[in-house]
Amino acid sequence: MLIGTHYQNGYICDDIEAAITVFKARGLAKDPMIIPVDQTVDTPDGPKRQKSRIAMFSHGGLQYELIEVEIDETGVYANAPDNGGAMRFHHICMRVPDYDAFRKAVDEQDLPLMFERNSGPGALSFAYLDGRKAFGHYLEYTSMPDAMWDQIKAM
Repeated sequence: MLIGTHYQNGYICDDIEAAITVFKARGLAKDPMIIPVDQTVDTPDGPKRQKSRIAMFSHGGLQYELIEVEIDETGVYANAPDNGGAMRFHHICMRVPDYDAFRKAVDEQDLPLMFERNSGPGALSFAYLDGRKAFGHYLEYTSMPDAMWDQIKAM
């Protein structure tokens, strides 16, 4: 399942500041804000907690998301094993216009749903699919109001 607009690549890092330093050495002009996230997501096995520090920034027309994992009861982020570098590739993210239509399509395809948070109309909703066998990485899908999309593009 590849639908929507690809706008982001996500990376797991053990030290988010070290990963930011890698990007700054390659032309990132300013330090991105590091945001603490502590959330509960829905999985096929019930609610699970995820706690992390994330940084999002645009560089060269693409948004990058750096994720320093603190708690991951889903195990999804642990599936990005250490490669000896400051970060390791984890997922791509696509925006879909209608979360309900997207979610119906998820149930009709063969990539397993790992977790999601459906926040309802007018809010950010997202889902992770396990695309590792087909594509070598996870697929994240987001749906959000246009005003939020404009903020993300302006980062």
